[in-house]
This record gives sequence, structure tokens and C-alpha cells, in this order.
Amino acid sequence: MGATKTDKFTEEQNQVARMAKALAHPARIAIIQYLFSIDSCVCGDIVNEIGLAQPTISQHLKELKSVGLIKGSVEGTSVCYCINHSNWILMKNLLSPILNLDAAILNDCC
Repeated sequence: MGATKTDKFTEEQNQVARMAKALAHPARIAIIQYLFSIDSCVCGDIVNEIGLAQPTISQHLKELKSVGLIKGSVEGTSVCYCINHSNWILMKNLLSPILNLDAAILNDCC
């Protein structure tokens, strides 16, 4: 398969795809759910909660942070992660029209 041709799609389509890709792993879903449940934490807490190795959790946190769904701040020798609420709302607003495309379909045509 060749290189992706993201320039053929709108910035909004590319942004939705990036965010969806970042959520496309059960560990990342678990991390998001955990962060929402406590509203902040350090990486060690996430490792204990999710039960994966620290380097694995760090990689998942990096993916979520790279698309802006979470943010982190350095506190001493630890990084405190939390949900980036403004970007979470943005993602919900971008995904809602896509997830609601079937709202007008009255019958199953296939």
C-alpha cells in the first residue's frame, strides 16, 4: 500500500482520522476512562491501574498527547496527565455528524 494522500481530504477529515486512530486501542480507551474517573494522575498511577508495563503506557500516552486528547505537565520527576477538555469537546463535535449520518436512513437498503 502506498503513502497516504491526506491532501485529498479536508483538514477536518484528517483531524477526525487522527483522533480516531489515537483511540483505536483498548489500552488508550482504558487510559482515557481512568483519566476521566480521577481527573488527573501521574504515569505510575496509570501503570498500576491499567496493568501494562511503564514503557507501553508511556507510548500510549504519547499517542493520545500527540493528537491533543490529553495533556501533561511536569511535576518534579513525574508527569501529571489529564484530559484536554477543549480538544475532547472538539473531537465530540467533529465525530457527532459522522456518527449521526444514519439518523435519516429509514430502511436497510443492503
